[in-house]
Amino acid sequence: MSRIKMYLKELEQEALTTRKMLQRVPTDKFAWQPHEKSMTVKRLATHIAELPTWITMAIKTDELDFADNPYQPVDVNTTEELLAYFESSLADGRSELKEENESLLDKDWTLRNGQQIYSVEPKADVIRMSINQIIHHRAQLGVFLRLLNIPIPGSFGPSADEMDF
Repeated sequence: MSRIKMYLKELEQEALTTRKMLQRVPTDKFAWQPHEKSMTVKRLATHIAELPTWITMAIKTDELDFADNPYQPVDVNTTEELLAYFESSLADGRSELKEENESLLDKDWTLRNGQQIYSVEPKADVIRMSINQIIHHRAQLGVFLRLLNIPIPGSFGPSADEMDF
């Protein structure tokens, strides 16, 4: 199996769980955060929703320079807008996971802030990191929702909310 096919399969599998998790985020809790150093629910959920676009960025560009591209998160104001944003981002990332891009995966991609280089790694590793970030931040969101007493869906099997523990 090609890496492109592997990434596409994994992205589709993770999208199912991510969608279920994002559906549980109530608009009235967007401003909540468990700690002053933590992201708000809105910021975390929006970040999860945008991460599939990093696949496109990794394939279509050779670097991200924060000095030239200051981060501007999309402003979603409802759960419905959050889900629409995720679906749009998912379609975007999916659109570049095509066989003709397999040959680009070993090419280097750089993350920097002006002259400060954070990392240089193959595009394949950036795609892997993007999918890992979806899973990682989705788990964070699960903790946030649990602290808010909102039932969470299972990720790799049923959650405690789906079982009689």
